[in-house]
Amino acid sequence: MSEVFVLAENGLGPQEVERIVEGLKREAIIIYPTETFYGLGGLASFKTVVDRIFKLKGREITKTLPFIASDLEMVLRYVEGPGPIFYQLTEIFWPGPLTLILKAKKGALSAEVCGPEMTIALRIPPLGWLRELVRKSGQLLISTSANLSGFPPLNSFEEVHKIFADRVDIIIDGGKTPGEKPSTIIDLTRPQPVCLREGKIPEEKIWEVLNPK
Repeated sequence: MSEVFVLAENGLGPQEVERIVEGLKREAIIIYPTETFYGLGGLASFKTVVDRIFKLKGREITKTLPFIASDLEMVLRYVEGPGPIFYQLTEIFWPGPLTLILKAKKGALSAEVCGPEMTIALRIPPLGWLRELVRKSGQLLISTSANLSGFPPLNSFEEVHKIFADRVDIIIDGGKTPGEKPSTIIDLTRPQPVCLREGKIPEEKIWEVLNPK
């Protein structure tokens, strides 16, 4: 049965953070609330973690996994020289529900967690306690939606617990998350930015930032 940590109004206590980080470093799979839905993750440096997540979700191996970082410094450890557009968008929308697809830095991650062109999808979440958790883990945290492939993402602890209670190591109970829409995805690896998914941030807001009148 999963170990459950209840998220207080002010986040997780230092001891809880330490225990969860210790679990992550021992290859634990966790489910946690985000600013949109519940996320399913673990540390991508462990092949066993990556394999378990694909198996848990019934996710096709060709579909790469998204990540969250604690801050811009961590992002820059994993991506290859992002250009001005990256900084324009991150200055406005990070931390927040904007996922950017970027070129992965050579050797920073294994090929199996990157896209076919060695790309990586990541964002910095607005939740301070979650950024702290990622910071203390020292590396990117996988952040795929906590659902079975082909089914809608989940935003209630009860639903998550019912499906995953005996299948993951740790669940952080954040009650009901905002839900509605997932993060907006912008691909910055092409000659021009491309919106692959309009989510919480309207696509027009992205273009307003990139093409101010």
